[in-house]
Amino acid sequence: MKLISSYPVICTDKVKESSDFYQQHFNFEPTFAADWYVSLRSKDNTNFELAVLDANHPTIPEPYRKKVSGVIINLEVEDVDTEYQRLKEQSLEFALEIKSEDFGQRHFIVVDPNGILVDVIQNIEPSAEFAEQYGS
Repeated sequence: MKLISSYPVICTDKVKESSDFYQQHFNFEPTFAADWYVSLRSKDNTNFELAVLDANHPTIPEPYRKKVSGVIINLEVEDVDTEYQRLKEQSLEFALEIKSEDFGQRHFIVVDPNGILVDVIQNIEPSAEFAEQYGS
């Protein structure tokens, strides 16, 4: 298989709210928009996309028409501290305040309208304990 694209699709009953959230806070823009589906692409890097789909839409097989749960979307950025300060000013729900992890990440987590965790990450030098676990 020659993969040409891959992106998450958020199944929700909050299509507009979800689309607005990623546009307003994470600089995505719509490439297709209907009341039941919105395809979003990063304005900063067009390789990054996500979509929002009405969980009850008939394109989804009926037994699977459920809202999303148990998902974390990782967004790696160049300067996590700047993004943290920017988003703190926007009254978002934070599930985790900014912190550095021994395994090599500085990050914080916000919550989207569906309860999805959005983990905003900057890679940092891991501690010696974790450095050996990284491949070459």
